[in-house]
Amino acid sequence: MANSKSADKTQKSSLKRRVFNIRRSRALKDSVKDVIKTIAGGDKAGAEKELPDVYKAIDKAAKRGIIKKNTASRKKSRIAKRIASL
Repeated sequence: MANSKSADKTQKSSLKRRVFNIRRSRALKDSVKDVIKTIAGGDKAGAEKELPDVYKAIDKAAKRGIIKKNTASRKKSRIAKRIASL
C-alpha cells in the first residue's frame, strides 16, 4: 500500500504500464512462435512475408525495455538465419 500521494500515483501509473508491457510481450512471443511454425513447415515465402511483423514486434519490445537491445538483435539474427537455411 502506498504511503504518500505521489507513491499512490506512481503505483497507478506502473499498473497501467504493466498492462501495456504484458500485451507487447505477448505479441512478441506470439509472432516469434508463428514464424517458427512457418519455418518448421518449410514455407520460406510465408516466413519471409511474416518477417517484417516479427521485426516490428521485437523492436517495439526492445524500445520499451521489455527485452534488451542485444537480445532483440540476437532474436532477429537467429530468425533470419533459420529462414535463410530453408
